[in-house]
Amino acid sequence: MSRQHFEELVSDALDQIPPDLAALMDNVVVLVEDDGPEHDRDLLGLYDGTPLTERDSSYAGVMPDRITIFRNPTLQMCGSDEEVVDEVRITVVHEVAHHFGIDDDRLHELGYA
Repeated sequence: MSRQHFEELVSDALDQIPPDLAALMDNVVVLVEDDGPEHDRDLLGLYDGTPLTERDSSYAGVMPDRITIFRNPTLQMCGSDEEVVDEVRITVVHEVAHHFGIDDDRLHELGYA
C-alpha cells in the first residue's frame, strides 16, 4: 500500500472521530512515519505529549503533542487491505484517547488496545 493511501486511511480515521470530541483536541498534530523507534519496531502508533487531563494553567507556549502512526509495522501485521483499514482506525482512536488522558487499561476494556 502506498504511503499516500495509508495517509488517507489515517485521515479517514480522524474524520470518524465524533465532531464534539474532535473539537476538544488541542495543540496536537497527527503524523505518519514509515517505521517506529529502533527499540520497538512492532509499535503501530505513539502519543507523545501532555494529555488534556494533565494540563493546567502553566501549560502554555509548548510544542504540539504528537500522534504518530507507523506505516510499515501496520502493513506487516495485516494480511489484507481491509485489515489495514481496521487497524489504522483502532490505532488512531487509541492514540487520540491517550491525548484525552485515557490509559491503556481502559482502552483494553473498550477494545482499543
